[in-house]
Amino acid sequence: MTAETSDSGRAALVTGASRGIGYGIAEALVARGDRVCITGRNEDALKEAVERLGSDRVIGVAGKAHDEAHQAVAVERAMEAFGRLDFLINNAGTNPVFGPIADLDLGVLRKVFETNVVSALGLAQQVWKAWQKENGGAVVNIASVAGLSTSPFIAAYGVSKAAMINLTAQLAHEFAPGVRVNAIAPAVVKTKFAAALYEGREEEAAAAYPLGRLGVPEDIGGAAAFLTSDQAAWITGQTLVVDGGIFLNAGVG
Repeated sequence: MTAETSDSGRAALVTGASRGIGYGIAEALVARGDRVCITGRNEDALKEAVERLGSDRVIGVAGKAHDEAHQAVAVERAMEAFGRLDFLINNAGTNPVFGPIADLDLGVLRKVFETNVVSALGLAQQVWKAWQKENGGAVVNIASVAGLSTSPFIAAYGVSKAAMINLTAQLAHEFAPGVRVNAIAPAVVKTKFAAALYEGREEEAAAAYPLGRLGVPEDIGGAAAFLTSDQAAWITGQTLVVDGGIFLNAGVG
């Protein structure tokens, strides 16, 4: 925590946050004074992230997002460390396959759904029971523009993110009025996770975006900070598209 950063008195759990979008979100929340528990599969990478973010404000819990035991430990550790859990950001995701959906291995699809959808619901349930049901708060699910349209070669990922968008609406309806639930649908963000979509051709990829560049983790961090802030107090069940204007190119002509 820098001298300029005050303590907001609030706490968050951000999954898949040792790098990339999750790290950008954790960074934005820490910058405004939140205390944050981050998760990730790689313990060493997680420890490095905690040190960079500030071990006085951040703790890390290593494990796989779809592992229910890990989810329980993460929530428990956050509650022990912070005494509260106002915000949940479901960012952890996987996309292990590229190719047409006609040839998709159904076992792979199950794995994608387990990580991208089922784990998000599991954590939402646990955070709800541990704190939010009685005290309120907010949930942000990181979806994707792939869940809003066709997504050639990453169809399994796109279908799972479409499910996450609907899950967001379902949770928003059930958790109201005390807990707001929204989603963010990014386009391509410059991370290791999305590298296959732009690596070696970034200038060409960015040229398709009206704003002239690909996204960076800070773009999504700012959106998540807004959706978990008091300024978003009357927003729930929505999917905020953060895409550099790429959907503007979908029209005719």
